[in-house]
Parts: sequence; structure tokens; C-alpha cells
Amino acid sequence: MKIQFILLFLLISNVVMAQDNTNLSEEIIINEFIEGTLLVPNAIEKPNLVIIIAGSGPTDRDGNQNFLKNNALKKLAVGLSNRNIATFRYDKRVVTQIKKGKIDKNILFKDFITDAISVLDYFKNEARFNHIYVAGHSQGSLVGLVAAKDKADGFISLAGAGQSIDGVILEQITKTAPMFREEAEKTFVVLREGKTTDEYPKALEALFNKGLQPFISNWMSYNPQTEIQKLNIPILIINGTKDLQVTEAEAELLHLSAPQSKLQIIENMNHVLVTIEGGTLENSKSYNESARTLSPEIFEAIISFIK
Repeated sequence: MKIQFILLFLLISNVVMAQDNTNLSEEIIINEFIEGTLLVPNAIEKPNLVIIIAGSGPTDRDGNQNFLKNNALKKLAVGLSNRNIATFRYDKRVVTQIKKGKIDKNILFKDFITDAISVLDYFKNEARFNHIYVAGHSQGSLVGLVAAKDKADGFISLAGAGQSIDGVILEQITKTAPMFREEAEKTFVVLREGKTTDEYPKALEALFNKGLQPFISNWMSYNPQTEIQKLNIPILIINGTKDLQVTEAEAELLHLSAPQSKLQIIENMNHVLVTIEGGTLENSKSYNESARTLSPEIFEAIISFIK
């Protein structure tokens, strides 16, 4: 009887492992700055690969920051891999630096592009996948736009801005603190020339402090509408109607600049790719609610695009 119980236990264990082991998970170090997780579906010999690039701030491979844990990018990666599309998601270099206690205060926006290109080159050299797609979320959309040129087989923008970053910020200032718009515009004029300044609204210190100005200046030099026109590959642009940070109008700007692209507006999806039925309070809270599931339409859109 005891032997029968052990055999039954082993049989059940093997079944559970087989059910959970639909994807091969592999931790990969691309270089000193980039570490990430590769998920490869076991059922496909040479699957397509989607490289997922995170948004602004110290965002890790799962889409999380210190006090905001929604696992949006992890859920996107797992969901795609469960649907037979391999995924690679990675920590931004600033996250790696924080972990190692060696933060580079001179980091620029172009460094994120360099990292994305390194990831693309790594997997292209491996020749392990059929086609390679880049999916950039928020700030990562612009990073991916630039990196994908002449390297990727397709590009996916997830909640990516259509204006350069100064335009996006000025729009937000106009909505939330219009009394600072004129001063902010003057600050951006200086930054656009590659210079720094002490003349900026002190109430916006977190945005315009002198240590951050070179980064913003470098970021401003990349215009999404210009960069998307350089792509000669299939393009999918996705945005949600409940996105508090990037409106549908931004996605439409990208689409207008690349008429060959496919535009997918998902009803009630917000910036962290989940469905919001209520108002702003529910929307804001969802940024720190990892139990929420992603909008199913996002998987439909991406799979349809890749197929």
C-alpha cells in the first residue's frame, strides 16, 4: 500500500510538472548592464521572439518599481509565451546599477537605445528564433523605435507617445499646473540647445533639476514621429482608452506618421495594460495591484499581428 501511494504521488507530481513546464525559463546576462528572463515555449521548435522594453524610471523586467508592483510586463511575457511566442524581458540598466550599488549619474536616454540594440544583436547572432519583434512600453516605445531599425522584423508600440518628451510634459503641465507652462517652455528651449539652466519653475524641481537636465535634453532629441518613419518593417500601435499617461491622440500621431502601421485602440485598457471599469481612483490603484489580469485584447492584437 505504501509503495502504491509513493507511485501515485510520483505520477501526480510528474503531471503537475508537465502542466507547469510549458515554457522553458532561462536567465540571461547580455552584458554588464543587461540581465533578463527568456521564456521559450516547449511546443515550438523555432518560435518567434518578442523583446519587451520597459518604460520610464527604474523599472525592472516585470514592469515594477520600488513602490509600484503590477507585474504588467511579466504577465505580458508569460501570456505571450503560453501562446507559443517566446519572450525576453530585461531590467533597465539603472535597475542593474542600483542592485550593484554603482549608479551612473551621467546616464543618458541614448544609453537605453544602446542596451536595446545589444539585446537585439545577442538574439540575432544566436539564430535561435524565427522572427524577432520589439515591443516597447511607454518610454520603451521610443527606445524600441530607434533600436528596431534594420535589426528587428517588426515593432510593437505599447502606450507609446507620439510627441517628443517636451511636448508630452508641457501637455501634462497645462492640465495639472498651467501657471508653470510659460516658464517650462523657456526651460525646454535651453535644453533643446543641449545646455543646462538654473532658470526653471522650482515647483518642478523633480523634473528640471540640473542633474536630470542632460538626460531630458538627450531624450528630447528623439522625435517618435520622425523615428517611426525610418522603419521599413510591420508596425503595430496599441493604446488604451483609459490610459492616464498616454492618450489615444498620441497613438494616432504615431499612426499618421506611419500610415502602413496597424492601430489598435483597446476599450477601457489603462497604462499598465489592465481593464478599468471605474474612474480615476480605480485606475491609479491598479498601478500597484499585481493580481489584476491584463486586457485579453492585447494578446489578441499582438498574436494576430505576428501571425
